[in-house]
Formats: sequence, C-alpha cells, structure tokens
Amino acid sequence: MVRTVPRPLGELEDAVMTRVWQWNRPVTVREVLEDIQRDRSIAYTTVMTVLDNLHQKGWVRREAEGRAYRYEAVSTRAAYAAALMNDSWSQSDNPAAALVAFFGMMSPEQREALTDAVRMVQGPENPPSAPPPENPANPPESAGPGDAEEPADARNAGNPEIPGTENLGTENQGKPANRPPAQNTEGGR
Repeated sequence: MVRTVPRPLGELEDAVMTRVWQWNRPVTVREVLEDIQRDRSIAYTTVMTVLDNLHQKGWVRREAEGRAYRYEAVSTRAAYAAALMNDSWSQSDNPAAALVAFFGMMSPEQREALTDAVRMVQGPENPPSAPPPENPANPPESAGPGDAEEPADARNAGNPEIPGTENLGTENQGKPANRPPAQNTEGGR
C-alpha cells in the first residue's frame, strides 16, 4: 500500500515510475530497461532492483508472468504529486502562510487551474459562496487607470485571519487590501 505521506522518489525511481505512469499498463523490467537505455547505460539488475523496491514501498503491484513479473502503478502521478504537496504543506510551522506564499508564486494559468480544481472538489452540492450583494449606498471603488491587481501576498499582508502573513507584501503596505470581508463559515455555531 502507498504510504499516506510518501518520501520523494529518487532520480532512478522517478525515471522508472515515469514510464510506468506514462504507459498506464503492466510493464516488464525489460521494457523499462530498453526505454531507459535510450538515454543512458543501465543494467537489467538495477532496473529489476528499483522495481522490486517500488513494489516493497507500495508504489507498484506485480503479477507473475512466467519467470518474470509485470509491474503496474498503484496510484497516479497526480496522486503522488498531491501527496508530496500535502506532506510539504503539513510540515510547515505556519501552513496558512505557506499557502499564501505558494499561491503568490503561481502563474495566472496555474491559478486558473487551481480555481477549476476547487470547483471540482466542491461539486454542485457545495457551490462556492457568492459574493455579497452590492450595496447601492456604498458602491465599490472603481479602479482607476494604471491601477493593477495586487499580488496575492500583498492582498493577504497582515491579514489577522492568516497568521504569519504580517511580513508578506510589505512593499505594498499602506495600500488598501482588495479582499472581501470575512464570512462566517461555521454555520452559526
């Protein structure tokens, strides 16, 4: 069984698992060996040992076929990457600040993918909360020419709801943070 918190794969383990994940079918040591040998010289027994180690660690399952084994991935590369991110995040002494910093490093395309992923996880039964209705007495300030969206770390700088963000985005201190008011998500508890 795959550990809940995996350790990162070594270089050769990753090279082997990359092929197993890409091919998405049971593979033999010989097939993996021949593909890796296109890039570098490696011994059959080395690949066999790596696949055996991956089996012992729970990354692949194997089934005997004659005198050899066929190996198949137990989980996807996406699940592996998610487990590594979760492990790194959970080891932080300030997970909220780590997320803020991580989101600040993301490209617009990555942020869009994250938004899509959140929508998928929430599902139709838990739609994202709607923004509060606009109050005609207090219309939102319109952005003037040259105003640009602040980076995530600046919007969250000094946010008392996210400990450890007091020093983020210090270059934008003094500018108002463009964030909606905090909403009670406790359901009245």
